[in-house]
Amino acid sequence: MEIILAIVVASAVIFFGALISMGNERQRKAIDGLREQVILWAVQDLKIKREHLARTAQVPDPLSWLNKTASKILGNDLKLLIIETFDEPRSLVCASGDSSVKIIFSPFSPADIRRMKSGKQNPLSQFASQNPLFSLPRGTDVHEISVLNGGFLFDLELPLAWTRLTGQEVSHMEQIWVYVSS
Repeated sequence: MEIILAIVVASAVIFFGALISMGNERQRKAIDGLREQVILWAVQDLKIKREHLARTAQVPDPLSWLNKTASKILGNDLKLLIIETFDEPRSLVCASGDSSVKIIFSPFSPADIRRMKSGKQNPLSQFASQNPLFSLPRGTDVHEISVLNGGFLFDLELPLAWTRLTGQEVSHMEQIWVYVSS
């Protein structure tokens, strides 16, 4: 009799364990479904907010905006002063307020610059050789600024600021490279 009772209790425990396990699995699937729904909602909400902000994005003081953005990445307030702009390859040469650091902003990555330097020489290359991007010293600090580290609206504000600072018309820029040399 005790053996039968032990078997019934063991069977009941196994049966209820299976029921609980199936219930937990059903809850896990429901929670995963909710998580996916929340993620989709959040992404869509961000898209709507960015589209609204894209229409109203403004950069009233582009030099101040550039200084603030670069300061986030470089860790100190540079008090940037514009020295010169270049068209080919696009670059904006600045100096820190105390003239201790030279900063070059460009949409071209170090790999792009190396490709340009090693490319075929054309008659216009003599003018491009004056661009400081082609004569950067070894050990130049290079930083990339994008939406990930430059701010929520960086890719919307960058073309506006670049156009006003350099006079170069750009329709879309997603990142900018910062070359810092002492």
